[in-house]
Amino acid sequence: MRISVIGCGHLGAPHAAAMAELGHDVIGVELNPATRRILQSGRGPFFEKGLDDLLEKYVPTGRLRFTGDLTEAAEFADLHFIAVGTPLREDGQGYDMEQVFGAVSALAPLLDRPCTIVGKSTVTVGTVARIQEIIADRAVDGVDLVWNPEFLREGHAVEDTLYPDRIIAGVSRPEAQKAIEAVYAPILARGDMELIVTEPETAEIIKSAANSFLATKISFINAMAEVCALAGADVKTVAHGIGIDHRIGHAGMRPGIGYGGGCLPKDLRAFTHRIDEIGATNAVALLQAVEGVNRGRVDAAVDLVEEAAGGALAGVRIAFLGAAFKAGTSDVRNSPALELARRLVEAGAHPVIHDPEALETARRLHPEHTYADTLAEALDGAQVTVLATEWPQFGENPELPASAARTVATRRLVDVRTCVDPLDWITAGWTVWQLGRPVRRPRS
Repeated sequence: MRISVIGCGHLGAPHAAAMAELGHDVIGVELNPATRRILQSGRGPFFEKGLDDLLEKYVPTGRLRFTGDLTEAAEFADLHFIAVGTPLREDGQGYDMEQVFGAVSALAPLLDRPCTIVGKSTVTVGTVARIQEIIADRAVDGVDLVWNPEFLREGHAVEDTLYPDRIIAGVSRPEAQKAIEAVYAPILARGDMELIVTEPETAEIIKSAANSFLATKISFINAMAEVCALAGADVKTVAHGIGIDHRIGHAGMRPGIGYGGGCLPKDLRAFTHRIDEIGATNAVALLQAVEGVNRGRVDAAVDLVEEAAGGALAGVRIAFLGAAFKAGTSDVRNSPALELARRLVEAGAHPVIHDPEALETARRLHPEHTYADTLAEALDGAQVTVLATEWPQFGENPELPASAARTVATRRLVDVRTCVDPLDWITAGWTVWQLGRPVRRPRS
């Protein structure tokens, strides 16, 4: 099929590349000239596992190309994915829908034949109805709308697009369903996942409900980490014990400093605001509690670092490992790691931040911090080491405990992601603090 992807950010760029991998001819529309130049050179404007490989594979062949001209995309494609951003409004409540409504309003008059518009951007209840009005008012007859929300994990966006666990299609007409079945035909042919065809309104709710539940699960285990810290229990064992129950599961049950990034925080807040507007008061109270627990995790992490430092943070040099909001991405939006670094600076500490992929982005957006280009530079002379993003280079590197021990001033590790095996570190002479777990000390 001939496809356009309108908006080539963290959602659109991986989606465009994955569509090329499925065999489609793809044109990406990106209005930012700098981003467009990088994409057309065959590289990603941010780190996302597997993205550069697909760009390098398909941009030179012409199967995947990028433009800033929406007319060119309208003339080329028969199916148009809308993947523009939906940030929070300035008041911090609902989504700012300007980019979504603007993209559809600009595209619709350019369509001179029947085709399909497919919404990927995250929106809230009632958005699809408004977009259908725009299409009816501005486009020719035969332009269908499908709402096809994404369920991508940053750091796994390409993989999740090519191997999704489900595809949701909110459709109003059978013709629209046929289009979505055609574009995802190579995936559906594998027969290992479900295509759920429903009304557009239900598709909107599925996306919002999924992210809200993920946030709830993360906040729940972090609330249990607080309980375990007070009771002297081990939250990791608690998580394992309850996760065996198939109704609960282990996924998403690792305690830490909370969720961040460009999706969960804004999606939870926007959904809470919208359901408050329609009167779902009990649901609002639940989601507000989830958000409250998440905000409190950085407070708990600051207390833990202070404990490891001996009760005072003023003047303490900290090797701060991680800037991205999670491993696998260079995205630092709403990064709990950088929020923790900011709070430590406020307390008088001197964190030196290293991240294997997010340093450039962090430096550009948060120049107030101190950064280290290498892990060794960050560790040099550190009195406390904070593991703030769960990169495997930090948490799964069997050589790191011993090598870091030779570099730091004091062997004190604060793992706020619960991602290391304390035994590896205490064997190398480290004392290990983790949220919701007893302190592990080296054997005397």
